[in-house]
Amino acid sequence: MVVLNYYRHINRTKVQFDFIVEEGSTIPYRDEIEKMGGKIYLVPSYTDIKEYQRQLISLFKRNDYKIVHVHMNALSIFPLRAAKMAGVPIRIAHNHSTASKNELKRTVVKYILRPLAKVYPTHFCACSALAGKWLFGKRFYDQGNVKLIPNAIDISKFSFNQEIRNRVRKELNVEDSFVIGHVGRFMKQKNHNFLVDIFKKIHEIDSTAILLLAGEGELKEEIENKVRMLGLKDSVCFLGVQNNVHELMQGMDIFLLPSLYEGLPVVGVEAQSAGLPCVYADTITEETKILDSTEFVSLKESVDKWADKVLHFKDGFERKKVDEKIIDSGFQIKKAAENLCNYYLY
Repeated sequence: MVVLNYYRHINRTKVQFDFIVEEGSTIPYRDEIEKMGGKIYLVPSYTDIKEYQRQLISLFKRNDYKIVHVHMNALSIFPLRAAKMAGVPIRIAHNHSTASKNELKRTVVKYILRPLAKVYPTHFCACSALAGKWLFGKRFYDQGNVKLIPNAIDISKFSFNQEIRNRVRKELNVEDSFVIGHVGRFMKQKNHNFLVDIFKKIHEIDSTAILLLAGEGELKEEIENKVRMLGLKDSVCFLGVQNNVHELMQGMDIFLLPSLYEGLPVVGVEAQSAGLPCVYADTITEETKILDSTEFVSLKESVDKWADKVLHFKDGFERKKVDEKIIDSGFQIKKAAENLCNYYLY
């Protein structure tokens, strides 16, 4: 979504994007990308490293790319190695996340690969200082070698709109409910298990509470089973992948993000742009905080503490437009896309 946001707003007469994704990946915006002139190439999973590298090298040479910009975090060494072997002159490693001890296998792989993060790139980027320091090292970051590229958004789409809010809540039949929202892939990083535990406590206190979950992923069935076991089936809505997240957020009352780790979550910016009060895990960098109504809670705290923090916003919170604050924070996509275009060209 970050890359797509930039693609929608970058000057495509000067810069064009092709998208290289692994086979089996969900590409919900294929038609839009192709309409804007972009091409989508499917390659084997990096787990088949020999074939993955072979196809990438062939693709890079065939299309004679001048820039390869990789958003695969510690795994970026694989496509960037292929880009170097193919003679691509500008190779950008762009980190969007950190790591968590709760994802043992994934984290072990990240730590093994991290020392190689600076071997194949010619340029280094990150969505936040936290992400930049984690992958490339604090000293390297502090020396000014890492460019920060914000997870910028189209503010006009997310700006609070009471009319859209009323329509969305009516469509979802949650007009008289306290609506808690979450947008994220069903994977361990997003911590849906804990999210459902928090919601269970909230629902015990406020029976009108509804949890909206947008996204797909390998753990979705597990979370659906947990919701049924807890007797929350009628209060948790699994919405799947949504192309209208900007409208969906209008219908929410609060946004909850208890991730195990993040770089700088774009949904965290989008939710604030929609004027939503937000409760985030303290694992998320405070660079994400734009509004005073965004608060952080430790994952070590009990579900009771999390529930109290969420319910604190139930009554008396005044929802309003916050466009100017988002613009001042540097997350406005139009300016950010202009900056990225200049970064590529100059």
